[in-house]
Amino acid sequence: MQTFSCRCGNSLFYENTHCLTCQSDVGWCPACSNIVAIEPLDNGGYRCTHPGCDTALMKCHNYAVENVCNRMVVMERGQADVLCDCCRYNEVIPDLNIEGHRERWAALEAAKRRLFHTLDLLKLPHGTKDDSINVPLSFSFMADALPDQGLWRSTAKQEKVYTGHASGHITINVKEADDVERERLRVDMNESHRTLIGHFRHEIGHYYWDVLVKDRDEEACRALFGNHHRPSYAEALERYYQQGAPSDWPARFISAYATMHPWEDFAETFAYYLDMVAVLDTALHMGITHVEYDGSLDSMLMAFHQVGLAVNELNRDMGLLDLSPAALAPAVRDKLAYLHQLIQAASPVER
Repeated sequence: MQTFSCRCGNSLFYENTHCLTCQSDVGWCPACSNIVAIEPLDNGGYRCTHPGCDTALMKCHNYAVENVCNRMVVMERGQADVLCDCCRYNEVIPDLNIEGHRERWAALEAAKRRLFHTLDLLKLPHGTKDDSINVPLSFSFMADALPDQGLWRSTAKQEKVYTGHASGHITINVKEADDVERERLRVDMNESHRTLIGHFRHEIGHYYWDVLVKDRDEEACRALFGNHHRPSYAEALERYYQQGAPSDWPARFISAYATMHPWEDFAETFAYYLDMVAVLDTALHMGITHVEYDGSLDSMLMAFHQVGLAVNELNRDMGLLDLSPAALAPAVRDKLAYLHQLIQAASPVER
């Protein structure tokens, strides 16, 4: 992720809604793909102040009304109460009558916007049911528990909400946006990482299995990730939570959870690939790596390794978790190579 510049010269960041120096409202302009200062128009709406753009814009409904977004929409035929290119994927939002849910929703939306930024960098296809796409994508942000004095208590007569994916629909439990609860779950589940953006990247991996592999490239995928029909997902899930991951999992998998089932292996590896793309995008814009990154997997792995070593040491200086593993097993590299080819084949060729 790059930084941006306000019209006053102050640095702006991807999540900003206003400039701390000149107090201008700012937002993401879809016309010039920048976080920009926006100037009110006399007849309503706003003007993008990025040099050479001047597009007439309006705030996304979830920016103007709900204050959980910072994206703009190109104004067509006057003003309208519409959702931006990210918020339009929402099917269910949290119950805003519950204290704290608006803030958690804002965190979910911020992570989702970063997810879409990475998908767009890779030019991966996605769309809603209103678009011409075989597997429409949508999101539900729901809760099965309520916060109570810093803890979470179950709600009566309500089914448990599981974070997961089904046929293009991604559900994320709102409590994953609670830092304390998410860390408790990370420790309870014995996970090396558990982050909000990580959930989005993992679940979108399941989505792209449906989009890019299902009925298209299943044989090649099975050769690397295993047969997703045997054992069944339910059998694999029960076995994993009874027995855990095999002790030698680092020699073959990106994470312990990836050992559960080939679909989870695919999603975990896909999430790691998106981690690399996002981190390298930021590292290159910030000038913190001198490795030449030419788009090949080998150069990506080399650059990510260099960034990872540096950030791991910085994190250890602050007592934080490592950014990335010190080394990847050959079997994991082969899976990443498969995903790299799959993603490149799915991206339209620029002419």
